[in-house]
Amino acid sequence: MEDIFRKLIIDAGEDPARQGLKDTPARAARAYAFLTKGYAEDINKVINGAIFTSDNDEMIIVKDIEMYSMCEHHLLPFFGKCHVGYIPRGKVLGLSKVARIVDMFARRFQIQENLTKQIADTIMEFTDARGVGVVIDAQHLCMMMRGVEKQNSVMKTSCMLGTFRSNSSTRSEFLSLIR
Repeated sequence: MEDIFRKLIIDAGEDPARQGLKDTPARAARAYAFLTKGYAEDINKVINGAIFTSDNDEMIIVKDIEMYSMCEHHLLPFFGKCHVGYIPRGKVLGLSKVARIVDMFARRFQIQENLTKQIADTIMEFTDARGVGVVIDAQHLCMMMRGVEKQNSVMKTSCMLGTFRSNSSTRSEFLSLIR
């Protein structure tokens, strides 16, 4: 990646040997490795067995999970908050694992719509929940810094599975609790 960043600097019209830029290709390569570390992660290792038996059958919500991702169309960041809710069916997920699942999928080249669904599908698959709801509110630098340049725009996406999709009162409870 260092060579690619060096070429990018040259193609932009700069001198990669300039004092402020001479170490930039290596720094940028390390930054991109971190920003896309989700490709190297295994969901089984992320969850690491943190699924526990529970007789709780009430909604569990983790809201305001900070997330940072990269737009797959422009390779620019988008960032915001993710809200996750699920109704367990005999199994609950360790609290930090919800945030780790969000991070694993966010740290890839993404579109927000797919990110939302990947998180919901994974939680449903590993917990066998009665239902899962995921809502993401995010700002996209590809829309803020270029193109239409709308700095105050926020994209909202949701994915509702199981009872969150089939039962309007469950969905409404979740949406009211994440406000």
